[in-house]
Amino acid sequence: MRVVLAGGGTAGHIEPALALADALRQLDPSIGITCMGTERGLETRLVPARGYELELVPAVPLPRALSTRLLTVPGRLAVAINAAVGILDKVKADVVVGFGGYVATPAYLAAKRRGLPIVVHEANPRPGLANRLGARLTDHVYSGHPDSALAKADYIGTPLRREIVSLERFSMGDKARSWFGLQTERPTLLVFGGSQGARSLNEAALSAAPALRAAGVQVLHVLGPKNTVEAEPPPGDPQYVLLPYVDRMDLAYAAADLALCRSGALTCAELTAVGLPAAYVPLPHGNGEQRINAERIAAGSGGLVVDDSQLSADWIIQNVLPILRDPERVAAMSEAAAKLGRKDADLVLARKVLEIAR
Repeated sequence: MRVVLAGGGTAGHIEPALALADALRQLDPSIGITCMGTERGLETRLVPARGYELELVPAVPLPRALSTRLLTVPGRLAVAINAAVGILDKVKADVVVGFGGYVATPAYLAAKRRGLPIVVHEANPRPGLANRLGARLTDHVYSGHPDSALAKADYIGTPLRREIVSLERFSMGDKARSWFGLQTERPTLLVFGGSQGARSLNEAALSAAPALRAAGVQVLHVLGPKNTVEAEPPPGDPQYVLLPYVDRMDLAYAAADLALCRSGALTCAELTAVGLPAAYVPLPHGNGEQRINAERIAAGSGGLVVDDSQLSADWIIQNVLPILRDPERVAAMSEAAAKLGRKDADLVLARKVLEIAR
């Protein structure tokens, strides 16, 4: 059997696809897996690093508003569809599973042309254009959010890496903190802005550093690979560890008592799966799905939500610091977050894909 996975651009599309790939291999080691992406996305780094075959098609961004760019779409899309058809023929695909992003539209249309079964997974409550199209072409639609706008979507959660869902956060805490050069006994704040970082989070956290230190809080701060800071906190105790990127986010989650982060679908799925409460700062642009993601967790007492425009050092001091200084509140929020998480979506979706392909 040969499965083609189409999802690219951001980690939010790629990581669920790779988690599904791992689950498929776990259930059937003989299965053939090809990932389809574009040269624009993180898939060019993430997919080969995980040991999977990657085939590329031309990226065809779809304009969100009426403009002359619309005139170029049909021709460019036709080229991408033909490239996707070529990949499906080359690998003798039995099923196509899409997760959204630029690559998903040509993958879905190529699968339709070849009469192959299509499976759609949408992690966000508000789907993008590609998955809205894909959902019209198949009855096999699954969601990572219980309130998906795709009417026929079956809620299963978002496929996550095994190292995340199998993480024993509390038993690994001391080892994880030592890994990052942190002390084992101090309350710990994890700051990160997704795979690329977030300037507003970086600036607010660094401005709050003196107050956090004065309160005995240590910080693990992941800036993002494209972000720099003018001045780093001077060495001192408690530690303020600044890193451009972290490959072992499972250890970062284990080291933390609370996170300050964006609220993308993948981030929310991972934090609830491991039971890590967070102060969520939804991306201020887009179609509003990050706020929906965060508000669901806040309503379940597993986190806080603050607008990007309201985030500041003072907000962190007044809202985040009191939680970190209250172990009982941290424990209660951790338990509440964990109740909202799903740890088996990778295997659930893998079993459905195998059944559909057969």
